[in-house]
Amino acid sequence: MPKMKTKSSAKKRFKVSATGKVLAAQAGKRHGMIKRTKKFIRDARGTTTMSKPDAKIVKQYMPYDR
Repeated sequence: MPKMKTKSSAKKRFKVSATGKVLAAQAGKRHGMIKRTKKFIRDARGTTTMSKPDAKIVKQYMPYDR
């Protein structure tokens, strides 16, 4: 059997932790910071773990990163 291909967009955007959780960047920080609250900008720093239903889809995109 040939190897399955990893989605290039997924490998650039997501990372799978050692426990199997999918890490992703926080949403909503690309533009429009002037209208966001300081609290929102502070809370949206770094990465977050994805919800289980979303993580299940991302793991299908990256078959060898488990």
